[in-house]
Parts: sequence; structure tokens; C-alpha cells
Amino acid sequence: MKYEAIETLLQSLPGEIGFSYFCPATGDRYAMQEDLPLVAASVIKLPIMAEAFRQRESGQINWQEEVTIRPEDKLPSCGALTYLHDGIRVTIGDLVTLMIILSDNTATNLLIDKLGMENINALCQALQLNGTRLNRKLFDAAQSAKGIENYVTAGDMCRLLAMLLHGEVVSPAASGEMLSILGNQRLNGKIPFYLHSRGIPVAHKTGEDDGITHDVGVILTPNPQIMCFLSNHTDVPAAERCMQDIAALLVSAQ
Repeated sequence: MKYEAIETLLQSLPGEIGFSYFCPATGDRYAMQEDLPLVAASVIKLPIMAEAFRQRESGQINWQEEVTIRPEDKLPSCGALTYLHDGIRVTIGDLVTLMIILSDNTATNLLIDKLGMENINALCQALQLNGTRLNRKLFDAAQSAKGIENYVTAGDMCRLLAMLLHGEVVSPAASGEMLSILGNQRLNGKIPFYLHSRGIPVAHKTGEDDGITHDVGVILTPNPQIMCFLSNHTDVPAAERCMQDIAALLVSAQ
């Protein structure tokens, strides 16, 4: 019955919707258009984080290396670094944390430069995230005008989160650390909306842009549940209410 209710909610939305649900403990799955590549918005920051941890463990980057934030590095909208004084110094590890918990766009582009776009995409391929691709940095107006976008699928993000739960991304310790960062997410108006007041934590990453709203994460019930919701060209308030309602339904049904 819960999947029928979820399907009804999803089908009520306009635009392109990708959805994937998985409970590893029970094997329960439900998906709708989970292999549909959709414009990623900030969900692309998940594989960027994974590549940062891979390079840390291989010794290619130093988590404690400091980066100076210059005026030309600063990007609009989400995050904190844009609003702090020019010349502030933060570590690579700080950039990763800010990229996830505040969806900091300045941190993201600095990490793409540091890690290498080709390395991020190579990791996606190695993890069999076949519909996920980083094609440009954030707020690259020239590339965007050419129709060049970053893409993810709900199925890929579900797979990545399941691998994190099983300790299979980079290493068990790195996977656990990544889930901890996701659990410190400060943008909690979507999947966690009804859950935090009930004491149910969620490790997740959001994304949004014009006509776009996403949330992908792990609902940390006794049997963790992975829920990945992506939408393009949709009614954003309606889609966000849909996410909230589906998450509440999943928790109540377990």
C-alpha cells in the first residue's frame, strides 16, 4: 500500500521526476524513472565529496592544507564563504564540510579545481554511477548558455548512499565520515521536515535551482531507508511537500 501511495504522490507532480527507494535490511525497493538523468544542481556535490575522500586516503591531498578565499572565488547564493572577509583561510577539509552542510558553492568550485573534474568523473565511472556526470563548474554562465549541465540519476544516488551505508566508498572509515557530514546537513526543509521533530536523523544532500528541487539521503530509522527524489521543470513548493509527505509515510510504514 505504501508504494501505491508514493506513486500517487509522485504522479501528481508536473515536470520530470526521478525517484528511488531502498531499505538494505529488508531488500524493499521502489523506483520511478530512477535512471532518468536530470540536471543535478547541488546533488552533484555528493560525488565531489567522495573523490575528495579518495584523494585524501591516497595521499594526493592534505585535509589540513589551507586555501585562501579571494574575491574572485566567491559565488552567489548558498553557503558562508561568500559572506566572510576576503583572504580568510580555510582547510580542504573545511571546504568539503561547507560544500555539504551549507551547500557552499564557493567551496564546491575550489574543490573541483583542486580535485580535477576528470578525477571526479572517473570515480563516478568506477562506482558504476553511469548517469552521473560533472560537465562544468557551478555558475559557469558561458557553459550553461551552451546547454552544458551536470547530471545525476535517482538510482545512482541511491546506489552511492547504499555503498556509504555498507562502508564501500573509499573505505569503511571514510564512508562513515561522509555519512556523518551528511548527517550534519543544515538545510532540512525537505526529507527531514516532519522527521527531526520526531528525533529521526537524516543524512542527506539537497539541490535546487529554477524549477528544480532535489533531496537524496538516508533516513536513519532502526532499519535505515534510502530515499532519493529528483525533479526538473516542476512546481517546486508542490514537489517539496511531496518529499516531506513521502518521507513521513516511509517512517510510519516501517
